[in-house]
Amino acid sequence: MSRFICSLVAFFLAFSWDMMVAATIMSVNHRNFKTTCSTILVVDPSGGGNFKTIQSAINSAPQSTHNWICIRVKQGVYRERVYIPFEKQFIHLTGAGKRKTYVVSDGHVPLDSTATFTTRAENIIVEGISFINSYNSVGSSNRMAPAVAAKIEGDKSAFYDCGFFGLQDTLWDSNGRHYFKQCTIEGAVDFIFGAGQSIYEKCVISVIGEALKGDVGYITGQGRGNPKETSGFVFKYCSIVGNGKTYLGRPWRKHARVIFYKTYMSDIIVPLGWDAWYNAGGQEKLLTFEEIECRGPGANTSGRVKWANKPLSTRELQRLISLSYVNAGRWLPPESIN
Repeated sequence: MSRFICSLVAFFLAFSWDMMVAATIMSVNHRNFKTTCSTILVVDPSGGGNFKTIQSAINSAPQSTHNWICIRVKQGVYRERVYIPFEKQFIHLTGAGKRKTYVVSDGHVPLDSTATFTTRAENIIVEGISFINSYNSVGSSNRMAPAVAAKIEGDKSAFYDCGFFGLQDTLWDSNGRHYFKQCTIEGAVDFIFGAGQSIYEKCVISVIGEALKGDVGYITGQGRGNPKETSGFVFKYCSIVGNGKTYLGRPWRKHARVIFYKTYMSDIIVPLGWDAWYNAGGQEKLLTFEEIECRGPGANTSGRVKWANKPLSTRELQRLISLSYVNAGRWLPPESIN
């Protein structure tokens, strides 16, 4: 086990195929809610389940079903890339906890196909698993490079008690409506980026800015391309902690939208708060970068750039921070959002 994984573990301190449910529907209690499963698969690296790898379990799942396929992933370190294609919908992955179940790989080139975990399917739920891109792990001699831990492309995807660990471009929140609850996301440069329409609730944003050796990092790189797009990142009741210095974000596209609502900010936030990047020169007005009722030593907005924190109307603010922003059609399990 690498020094990187060991440090994470130190920090965080069966069924056969013939016996799996085929015709009988079962209700399975998870940490956050109950799922009605048509099939239950068990992944155990020691051989005590149906599969030894997560990918082999996903490959066995039927295509285009509207019945939940529940995959239980036992405690362990899984050194593999996991890919859920578009046709493998209604998959519920449950690990033993983000301090116990790890999926690790070190892909970095090409960026769009080397993430440790990639999902393109709709209706995906993941609980209690950490996804790590170890390319720039502690002690690595590799130059810092974009290296994605997870790429989320499918609509209606939810993550509970999960971890996403990397350095640059950790979590590619690419497209679709997504919900992250009580997750940990770690990195230093643009480590939450993409054009997803997402709410992050009660998540820990962990900055490892000391790895930049004096350079300033960026938490978000949001990719809303025009004012008609519905995408945006909303952080509710989160905590920003870590080391080094960081901006809250910079725009990946010209109409980027990021909101921090009632979030704790440690003193690692630089006073300016935000960087316009290539939106400078008068185009800053296209951006929606907001901090609302935040607290902590890094939440003082008196030194922020003048073009950020433009007042939102009460109606617009409520629209964006409401769960309905991502939960139209009520696709999230009701018990999971309390």
